[in-house]
Amino acid sequence: MKISHRLELIGMANDTSFSTEKDCLPLYLASVQAGFPSPADDYIDKKINLHEFLVRNKSATFFLKAHGESMLGAGIYDGDLLIVDRSIEAGHNKIVIAAIDGELTVKRLLRRPHQVVLAPENPDYPEFDITHKEHVYIWGVVTYAIHKIQ
Repeated sequence: MKISHRLELIGMANDTSFSTEKDCLPLYLASVQAGFPSPADDYIDKKINLHEFLVRNKSATFFLKAHGESMLGAGIYDGDLLIVDRSIEAGHNKIVIAAIDGELTVKRLLRRPHQVVLAPENPDYPEFDITHKEHVYIWGVVTYAIHKIQ
């Protein structure tokens, strides 16, 4: 079986090198409008550490880099950084990291009557029926996908 999304492990969230003060960025009190412009406030409210903002459970979180186009409809693009939490239950309709016969993939978990499926978010790719598969392991739930705006 050909897996349609290749993943690359980047690191674990409990790596202490992510939590230093120098890694903090300014957080401005003013919000930004996506519609009509509004006056901007010129002061910093506080500093934010993106690691602390994006990671809920350090000991259960890891980072992967996505490769492929099977999840475009979910906003996951080739080269995205995925933040994955192993402590979240992999329930119906969650986007998960799964190992199928030893290959990692990112897909939407769908629990249908009498069937469990890993579904892509791109019609060019097939679903994987994992109902009776023995070697399928859910590694965790994707909580964030970070990508560069072109």
